[in-house]
Amino acid sequence: MWALLHKEFLSFFNSLMAYLVMGIFLTMAGLLMWVFPETSVLEYGFADMDTLFSFVPYLFIFLIPGITMRSFAEEKKSGTLQLLLTRPLTDARIVLAKFLASWLLVVLALLPTLLYYVTLYMLGNPPGNIDTPGVAGSYIGLLMLAMVFCAAGVLASLVSTSQIVAFVLAAFFCFFLFAGFESLSALPGWSATGLLIKQLGLLYHYEAMGRGVIDSRDVVYMLTLTALFLLAAKTILSSRLW
Repeated sequence: MWALLHKEFLSFFNSLMAYLVMGIFLTMAGLLMWVFPETSVLEYGFADMDTLFSFVPYLFIFLIPGITMRSFAEEKKSGTLQLLLTRPLTDARIVLAKFLASWLLVVLALLPTLLYYVTLYMLGNPPGNIDTPGVAGSYIGLLMLAMVFCAAGVLASLVSTSQIVAFVLAAFFCFFLFAGFESLSALPGWSATGLLIKQLGLLYHYEAMGRGVIDSRDVVYMLTLTALFLLAAKTILSSRLW
C-alpha cells in the first residue's frame, strides 16, 4: 500500500494539479487574511486567525474535489484501473492509498499558513497575545474536515468515469455536509429539532473545535463520516466481483 501511496502522491507533482491547487489556496488565503479590507486582520486590529479559519472550509469545498476527481475516474477512463486491480493489494488498501495521498497534499498546502500564526504572534500587543488553543483547535478541525472531504471526493471519483462529474458530485457532498444541515436547521418549523439537525452537519463540530476544546464527540463524528465514505468506496470497488 505504501508504494501505491507514494506513487499517487508523487503523481500530483508530475502534473500541474499540485502546484495549481497549492497556488490557488495560498493566494486566496493570503488575500483574505492580509489584503482584502473587509477581511484583513490588519484592518480590525485583533491578533486572531478567525478570517482564515472561516473561509478555508469554503475553499476546501472546491479545491479538494479538484484534487480527488482524478483518483479513480481517470484510471477507469484510461483502462489502467484493471491493471491496478491485478496487483497484490486489497480493495481497501487501494482506496486508502488514494485517500491518504489526497489528504497529504492538503496537509502540505496548509503548512505554509503556520507563518500567519507566527506573524500574528509577533505582532500581538504584547507579543504572544493570541488565542493559541483556539488556533490549534481550528487547525485540527481543518485537518479532520479535509479528511471527510477527501473521503467524499474519492467516493465521487469512483462512481463516475468523468472527472467533471466526479468534481461536481464531490463539491455537492462537501457543501451539503458542511453547510446544508446548518441551513436546514434555520428553516421555519424546525424549532424543536433545529439543534439536532445542526449537530448532524460538519459546521457545528468544526466551530466547536475552533473554540480550542477538542471534544471526543466531534472527533468521533468526523472519523465516522470519513470511515463511512471510505467503506462505501471500497464496497463499490468490490462490486465488480458480485
